Amino acid sequence: MNKKYIAAGIAMLLTSAAQAQIKIGFSAPLSGPVAVVGQDQYDGFMLALEQGGGKLGGLAVTVLKEDDQLKPEVGNQIVRKFIDKEHVNAIVGLGFSNVMMGSHKLIADAGTVAIATNAGPSPVAGASCAANVFSIAWQNDGSAESMGKFMQEKGYKRVYLMAPNYQAGKDMLLGFKRYFKGEIVDEVYTQVGQTDYSAEIAQLQSAKPEAVFAFYPGGMGVNYIRQLSQAGMLAKLPNYSVFTVDGTTMPALREAAVGTTFGAMWDAALDTPENRAFVNAFNARYKRLPSEYAATGYDAARLLDTALRKAGAQAGDKRALAVAVKAAGSEFKSVRGPFRFNKNNMPVQNYYAFQVASETGKPVVKLLGTPLTAHADSYQSKCSLP
Repeated sequence: MNKKYIAAGIAMLLTSAAQAQIKIGFSAPLSGPVAVVGQDQYDGFMLALEQGGGKLGGLAVTVLKEDDQLKPEVGNQIVRKFIDKEHVNAIVGLGFSNVMMGSHKLIADAGTVAIATNAGPSPVAGASCAANVFSIAWQNDGSAESMGKFMQEKGYKRVYLMAPNYQAGKDMLLGFKRYFKGEIVDEVYTQVGQTDYSAEIAQLQSAKPEAVFAFYPGGMGVNYIRQLSQAGMLAKLPNYSVFTVDGTTMPALREAAVGTTFGAMWDAALDTPENRAFVNAFNARYKRLPSEYAATGYDAARLLDTALRKAGAQAGDKRALAVAVKAAGSEFKSVRGPFRFNKNNMPVQNYYAFQVASETGKPVVKLLGTPLTAHADSYQSKCSLP
């Protein structure tokens, strides 16, 4: 037999083998004070995979799970392993913004499809955008922009800002200030992972603002809200936040969260058929309500399911899969409502305002409105992608 035909036959067999098995690397913080954030992303992703019988796009999937420990250097090592050793088809998760930024160039240069489920740093949304790097979660500024607009429309004149000192914290406060036009009494940045906020709360009390806006995800949020409550500040000062009071922190905060208002692209309180089905399925599988991180993990799997079907025989080709993911963003049914990818591969989506109320002695989340509809981020003009 002609050697050319033998080589072609071997190539076809290898391609078929690659198509029969999809390998996905999942990386997130799975230990420490923000482990719940990473675990919810993983659980949401795995729920969708289980619903598909262990397949996405009709192809069997192997998931490799790694803990980035909220450390950029660890995240970089994991990503390098996924790309160079494991030859994954896609990387999901990517950790917090500082971890994602530490691996972004490596991923962009490799061309491997990457889908962030908890980060949308401004540099990646702008000049550093890449055709193979997506965020199915949010561009960092979005939820904070919705609260800035919401509080501006509420008529507040003097607001105090707080956030941890890293990329996402800076993005959140910048986004808030983009829509809030009143006086910023002070802008305080604290250590990432800080647990004691007594000094900052004393400073907040003495500043006497009309309201406070904060961003403290995971365990940081639990400590911040509890200590505000213990200081009697929640009863005196209107409290607004993003990623601070949510599905990951509510079980610990309970009544301490009542009266707080937060902005988000999703909550279990959203009343749509897709979301009701997701919340019920997640609760049945894990015996708890999902958070927005679980929702983004779930959507990431559903996005890949649609993309792999679109890619078909080219599922093993990096560029073809990236093109399919981009197109799938406008086709799959997100649990959050309307969704599509912008030119910079960041979401165009609604941002909602929610409030924690008390009903029959239990904290309940209520939808207040939609400050931003089909919202696109402010960095797309800096992105060179078509």
